[in-house]
Amino acid sequence: MGTLTVNQNKLQKRLRRQAGEAVADFNMIEDGDKVMVCLSGGKDSYTMLDVLMHLQKVAPIKFEIVAVNMDQKQPGFPEHVLPAYLKELGIEYHIVEKDTYSVVKELIPEGKTTCSLCSRLRRGTLYTFADEIGATKMALGHHRDDIVETFFLNMFFNGSLKAMPPKLRADDGRNVVIRPLAYCNEKDIQAYSDLKQFPIIPCNLCGSQENLQRQVVKDMLQEWDRKTPGRTESIFRSLQNVIPSQLADRNLFDFTNLKIDETAASRFVNVVNL
Repeated sequence: MGTLTVNQNKLQKRLRRQAGEAVADFNMIEDGDKVMVCLSGGKDSYTMLDVLMHLQKVAPIKFEIVAVNMDQKQPGFPEHVLPAYLKELGIEYHIVEKDTYSVVKELIPEGKTTCSLCSRLRRGTLYTFADEIGATKMALGHHRDDIVETFFLNMFFNGSLKAMPPKLRADDGRNVVIRPLAYCNEKDIQAYSDLKQFPIIPCNLCGSQENLQRQVVKDMLQEWDRKTPGRTESIFRSLQNVIPSQLADRNLFDFTNLKIDETAASRFVNVVNL
C-alpha cells in the first residue's frame, strides 16, 4: 500500500486512538501479558490485529501477540488464506482445527439460525486453547455497533439490560476476554478494511443467513442514525453512565430500605404571612 491520503491517515489514526483509549480505560492489556488475538478472517478481527500490532510497538509496556484462527471445517473454507497472511506479517500464529460445522448441522434443523450454537462451540474451544498456550488475555473483534446491537437484542428478546463488556472474566475464571475495538464504529472498520485490502474470508455457515434478529436490530439502528446522526454513539455512552437508582433492579439497588432522611434540610423556604 502506498502513501495514505489525508482522510485515510485520519481514519487510521482515529482507529488507533480509539483502540488505545479503550485498552487504557479498561486496563485491557498489562505488562507481560500474552494476548491471544482471535481471527475469524473478517474485517473486524483483521483490523483488531492490525491495531494491536501498532499498539505493541508504541505502548510503554511489553506484551506478546499470538494470532489464533479456528478452522471449523466448513465446506469450501480457504485454509491457505490466513496462514499465508500471518506468515507475511511475521507473527506467531496457530490454526485450531475443530469440526463444529458437523455438530451444528446435526443439531440445528435446516433453515433455523445456527449462529448461537456455532458461537458457543467456537468460544468453548478457544477458551480451552487460550489456557493451553498460557494466554492471559483473549482479544475479540467486537466493535461499538456490536455492543449496542447486543444491548437491544438482550432487551427485546431476553428481558435483560446487558451487552458485551469491553473486558470480561469468563465463567470458568481462567480466561479474560478483551474487546479493543469497543470504541470503534463499524463504518470506520469497514473503510479501513477496504483500504488495507484484508483477505476477507466470508462465513457461509451462519453469517449469510437472512432475517437474523441481529440484522433486524442492525437495520433499526442504522435507520435511527440516518434520521438522527450520532444516536448509536449516544446509546453506547449511556452504557457507561448507568444510574441504578433510576432503574428497577432490586438486586442492584436497595429500594426496600429507601426512606426519607429525617436529618435532611427542607428544600422549601418558609413563607412569611402578610
